[in-house]
Amino acid sequence: MLADRLLQHVLSFSLSDVALPKGIGVLDPFHGENATEVRRIVELFHRRYYSDDRQRVLMLGINPGRLGAGSTGLPFTDTKRCESDLGIPVSGLRTHEPSSDFFYRMIRAAGGAEAFYSSVYVHSVCPLGFVKEQAGKGPVNINYYDDKALELAVTRFVEDWLRTLIGCGMRTDVVLCLGTGKNAAYFTKLNERLGLFGRIVALEHPRYVMQYKAKQMELYIDKYLAALVG
Repeated sequence: MLADRLLQHVLSFSLSDVALPKGIGVLDPFHGENATEVRRIVELFHRRYYSDDRQRVLMLGINPGRLGAGSTGLPFTDTKRCESDLGIPVSGLRTHEPSSDFFYRMIRAAGGAEAFYSSVYVHSVCPLGFVKEQAGKGPVNINYYDDKALELAVTRFVEDWLRTLIGCGMRTDVVLCLGTGKNAAYFTKLNERLGLFGRIVALEHPRYVMQYKAKQMELYIDKYLAALVG
């Protein structure tokens, strides 16, 4: 089943062979202090929504952030939405992520989690997140494209990950990219070189919507829903 194929890879990410730039570390919820709980959540989620062999359209964000996938292992899903919308109880940690607020409003508008995940698989262009040491602040979250050396270092890892997703059983005629700026630019160039997907539909990132366009949230929800049926 699709769940088995995905879990084989999702639970075993590794950047051990990648030489990251100095001062940059990996945000890896599967090997942190809450790893056991994160693995339980991720496995339960996949068993619940992907125990079949239907192809899904990919919806790809940037890379995990500390309060979403960095806490639950599920993209755009904080602990609050994990419990309220997915029905998966979370033990030992509590997070609230604005991106998750928008994302699950959209999922409810699409008919709820079961209907949404029956046709969509959500993850990230780069499946692991990153932190960078900053003087006086300690480690702060960064995206893979915020540091050019980091972007170059992880590109082979990203390429292998996307091929893995396709091999698990994803649609290749269209892919949804969350982030209309640097994420879409990087992904488009990569796809032009590799020819993985027939068409890329770029959508505004949930965090952008919540931070800058909250008053127009319904417009962006409708845009997501139109892309899902387009």
